[in-house]
Amino acid sequence: MKKESEYFLDKEYNAVIYGKDEVNFKDFECCVFNNCNFSACTFLAVTFIDCVFNDCIFNEAKINYVAFITATFNRCEIKEVNFAMCDKLIFEVHFYDCILDFSKFYTLKLKGTTFTNCSLIAVDFMAVDLTSVLFDNCDLYRSEFDKANASKADFKTSYNYTIDPSKTKLKKAVFALKEVKGLLFKHDVVVT
Repeated sequence: MKKESEYFLDKEYNAVIYGKDEVNFKDFECCVFNNCNFSACTFLAVTFIDCVFNDCIFNEAKINYVAFITATFNRCEIKEVNFAMCDKLIFEVHFYDCILDFSKFYTLKLKGTTFTNCSLIAVDFMAVDLTSVLFDNCDLYRSEFDKANASKADFKTSYNYTIDPSKTKLKKAVFALKEVKGLLFKHDVVVT
C-alpha cells in the first residue's frame, strides 16, 4: 500500500534537527529552512518546490528519491552528498556560499545552475550537463569533469580546476587567463 504524502505550504522551520525518516513522504512548497540539520536523514519520496535553505547542514545525508524544484541553498554545508539519485525530471538548484566538498552530481542536468562563493573540492561532475552554469569564485580543486558538457559555462572567477578539453565539452566556456593552466595540465606545459 502506497503511503500518502503530507503537504506543507509557506512554512518556516528554525533550528530543527531532523531524524532519519522525519521528512519522508512529505512535499514542501515555498518553505524556508533556517539552521536546520538534515544529516541523519535518509530521504524517501520528498519534494522541495521553491524552497530556501539558510545555514542548514546536509553532511552525508542520503538524498535518494528527492525532488528539488527551484531550491536555493545559502551558507549550507552539503559535504559527501550524492545528488545523482534525485528526481531528474525537474531538477533546479542554486548554491550561494556553500560547502559541497566530495558531493556527487553524476549525470544530472545542472543547466543554468549558479554556484557562488562555493567550495567544490573533489566534486563529481562526470557526465553532467553544465551548460551555462555559473561558477562564481568557486574552489574546484580535484573536481572531476570527465564527459561533462560545460558549453557556455562561466569559470572566469573560479580557481584550482583541472579540466581536460579532450574529455569535456567546453564550447564558448569562459575562463580567466591566469587559470588557463587548469586546461593544460595533462600536456605537462609550464605556464608562467
